[in-house]
Amino acid sequence: MTERKPPGVSFESWVDKQIRDAELAGEFAQLPGAGKPLPSGSDTTYDELWWIKHKMAREGISVLPPTLALRKEAEDALAAAYSAPSERIARQIITEVNVKIRDMMFKPPPGPPLGMKPYDVEAVAREWRERRAVDGVDGPAGSDV
Repeated sequence: MTERKPPGVSFESWVDKQIRDAELAGEFAQLPGAGKPLPSGSDTTYDELWWIKHKMAREGISVLPPTLALRKEAEDALAAAYSAPSERIARQIITEVNVKIRDMMFKPPPGPPLGMKPYDVEAVAREWRERRAVDGVDGPAGSDV
């Protein structure tokens, strides 16, 4: 247990003495992370919730509102559709995300509005074909509808 600060001793010098005594006793020698650099981002301003954010990042947890999470998912789906190996798969990706977008449009959850409408599957498929033609990837097996 930590001893009480003696009267007449400044708080700073009393704390410094306790730290020195602990260092001499080797109490800091086996701490986890000893000798390792501080995690990146340590030069930013203090955030009271830093430990929650680090824990969530470690656990892979996201707490975006559902509409923002769907916006991100829709952007990722569009990119995945454009890089899909076939037009059929591109159409499937867009169709699946459109179902989620329509569901959210008709049953909005709390939070910011979605502000999106379903993708035009035909327009995405047309763009997919154009991108494949420009890249020189299109061939007889390239557009299996």
